[in-house]
Amino acid sequence: MRGITKRFVGVTALSDVTFSVTRGEIHAVVGENGAGKSTLMKVLSGVYGHGSYDGEIIYEGESQKFRSLAESEKVGIVIIHQELALVPLLSISENIFLGNEQSSRGVIDWNATHKRTAELLARVGLSENPRTRVGDLGLGKQQLVEIAKALAKDVKLLILDEPTSSLNEADSAALLDLLLEFKAKGISSILISHKLNEIEKVADTVTIIRDGEVVSTLAAHGGEVTEERVIRDMVGRDLSDRFPQRDLDRPLGEVLFEVRNWTVHDPAHPERRAVDDVSLNVRAGEIVGISGLMGAGRTELAMSLFGGTYGRNISGEAFIGGERLDTSSVHRVVDAGLAYVTEDRKQYGLVLDDSIQRNIPLARLEGVSDNGIISDARELAVAREYRDKLKIKSSSVRQAAVNLSGGNQQKVVLSKWLFTEPKVLILDEPTRGIDVGAKFEIYTIIHQLAAEGRAVIVITSELPEILGVCDRVYVMNEGRFVGELPIREASQEKIMQMIIRASR
Repeated sequence: MRGITKRFVGVTALSDVTFSVTRGEIHAVVGENGAGKSTLMKVLSGVYGHGSYDGEIIYEGESQKFRSLAESEKVGIVIIHQELALVPLLSISENIFLGNEQSSRGVIDWNATHKRTAELLARVGLSENPRTRVGDLGLGKQQLVEIAKALAKDVKLLILDEPTSSLNEADSAALLDLLLEFKAKGISSILISHKLNEIEKVADTVTIIRDGEVVSTLAAHGGEVTEERVIRDMVGRDLSDRFPQRDLDRPLGEVLFEVRNWTVHDPAHPERRAVDDVSLNVRAGEIVGISGLMGAGRTELAMSLFGGTYGRNISGEAFIGGERLDTSSVHRVVDAGLAYVTEDRKQYGLVLDDSIQRNIPLARLEGVSDNGIISDARELAVAREYRDKLKIKSSSVRQAAVNLSGGNQQKVVLSKWLFTEPKVLILDEPTRGIDVGAKFEIYTIIHQLAAEGRAVIVITSELPEILGVCDRVYVMNEGRFVGELPIREASQEKIMQMIIRASR
């Protein structure tokens, strides 16, 4: 890619970017959210077609003018986006060959389709029946189905945008190993990732983008790629401290939020307890973490408390400020002062096609309306207030949420719930899929919320985040709390020991 410049209204997303990948190379692209990584890949893959940008794309020695994804896929360039493009109700076979059907005289040959699907699944290490519904697979296997789908298109250059952001460690490791296998077979990969350990494991070259420009391109195995160097190039400054300074000796208030003997049954398998007799408390001004492996029941706990949005046969008690919390509906818990920031901001947190201005007041429309009629002026004032307060980077508050970076989308979701003026805030994976600079800003906001006397619960799979942000941590495994530690006594080793011992 030579001299690529891409502009949106009021914003230059890419400025004179030159970028190259060799055959059989794994090339990592890193940068803050909003740096232009995904935009560059959308230009390459034809999502932003020729004519919508300046510059030139050379592929296998020839100048290319892709105007669509279909055109780039014909020559072997396939992009897998962070949000998987699978249809949950269709089978693996149907998903892999959707739009690329194996047919004879206009009639789909299902025997050939299932046979070819089985061959592709074997290449990515899956043994599932091709007729299995994709919605019945875990996220890790769905990601591998996406890669099998790419292989069905004779991929030569595979682009993966944050492919492990929703995967556990085992699934992440399996996917990275698969990229190394592809490399050995001459397939090139472009890996967009914020996880520096992944980059160190598989990348040959690392390109760092900041504010739409290439800052540096480094050889991964020449000693140039260090955590400090990458962070400095990404954010334009040294991040000597990943987390804001905090005072663990600061006085805390009385218990503001309490849960007693909370039990939740799995809606799909009512005999199974997704949350089993859990009790917790959080004081005013305290940040409490909930740690555990994927599937431990952390999100199920949060959603069941948040108006019963998950689970059935829910029992137990919850209290805010000593008063019993009615969890029978979302409206009631929000009115009582509980807010929940979902782990899936794009599906459950935002109306992506709507503007920042429309998204922020959604959970409290009465705050921007008169006699049931929404006031555009009040809505605009609220959006501008939170844009400034949380430092949301956008061309204006009328910009659509879908066009924001992940970190700024997360700030919009936070703004939406802060506008409800909650006493208790549950943050589920609050920094998933965002870069180190944006993470620091989110951590700062969390500390400000605690300083205002709110009770904050942070659910996260990242143990350094638990240790760097929280005052106390509960450890969860298989639906139960198996340990509790003040953060001074906690370590990654102790937390993992608690989980492993409870699994025996």
